[in-house]
This record gives sequence, C-alpha cells and structure tokens, in this order.
Amino acid sequence: QVQLVESGGGLVQAGGSLRLSCAASGRTFSDYVMAWFRQAPGKEREVVAAIGRSGVNTYYADSLKGRFTISRDNAKNTVYLQMNSLKPEDTAVYYCAASRLFWYRGNYAQRQQYDSWGQGTQVTVSS
Repeated sequence: QVQLVESGGGLVQAGGSLRLSCAASGRTFSDYVMAWFRQAPGKEREVVAAIGRSGVNTYYADSLKGRFTISRDNAKNTVYLQMNSLKPEDTAVYYCAASRLFWYRGNYAQRQQYDSWGQGTQVTVSS
C-alpha cells in the first residue's frame, strides 16, 4: 500500500478558498488512481473528486463541479484539491485515497475501490 499524508485544511470564511495537498510515499505514485473523499459529522463518507494516473482523466461529484479542481504532480508524488467559493456545507474532514483500479471500468467514485487512505484534514467553513 501507499502511505498518504494530507495537509492544507483549516478555517475559512464562506466564499474563500483552500488548497489541500496529499503527499504519497512507499510505492510508485503514478501507478495509482487518486481521489478525495470527505465526511461531515453524522454523514457517510462521500467522494469529492478522482483523477487518473496521468492526470488527464478527472471526475467530480455533481454538486461540486465548477468549484473544486483536482490535480496531481507525479514528479512530486502529490495530489491536490483546489477548493473555491467554499460554503458552510463543505465543512468536513477531507481524506485522500489511492487505488490501483482501472479507470475505464468507471468505478472510481466508489469508496470500496480505494485501499490506501490518509488520516484526513479538517476543513471548516464559517458563515
């Protein structure tokens, strides 16, 4: 498994921006599809975005399209999540995840496909 460490969370006012980073180690980063999930208190963990091995293919949860951008730098073994126009309902713990799944199968939004997870970073958006 690959080891993942998230950073960049914090407290921000509604309408503000944050960029989360997830540094990977232990395996060849470019072998993995990467994703961001989030979990708000009392709610299920849900997918935010996913990105294919080369960075060409991306997926976003419908409710987040246009506000969040996922990207990766394989030379730096890092995946990013740029979050703009943040809303109080974006408040959650954000998790980075990695998988060796095959993108063409279309299951990149499924939590059970990911077997490596970071510890999470808290994002709090105040109104």
